[in-house]
Amino acid sequence: MPGSADQLLFAYGTLLRPTTQLDVFGRLVHADDDILPGYALRYCDGEDPRAADPTAHTVLPLLRPTGSELDKVPGQLLHLSPDELDAADEFQVPLYRRARVTVASGRRAWLYLRRPEATA
Repeated sequence: MPGSADQLLFAYGTLLRPTTQLDVFGRLVHADDDILPGYALRYCDGEDPRAADPTAHTVLPLLRPTGSELDKVPGQLLHLSPDELDAADEFQVPLYRRARVTVASGRRAWLYLRRPEATA
């Protein structure tokens, strides 16, 4: 996808998978390890409308803001172009909404949080 990779997206789940990156972005994305402070990660059973069989149950990652400096979620900062960020939105929109956060390195990044109305 054209454009400079000036958008940072903190990824902690599906978007870290090489097969997902190839499907969504058409390439493997440059990424830096980072940590998201003040959040806890848990997993829940749910339906993923993005799956080949959207009625199949799967385990989905769920970030929960805690505000506690003791809680930290490891992940990666993906370097995306604006068009690739749009592609990530299209991929994530059934289950997640995009928000801005500051990660442990001090950089500002986008992050996908579970929509409250999404079934779990």
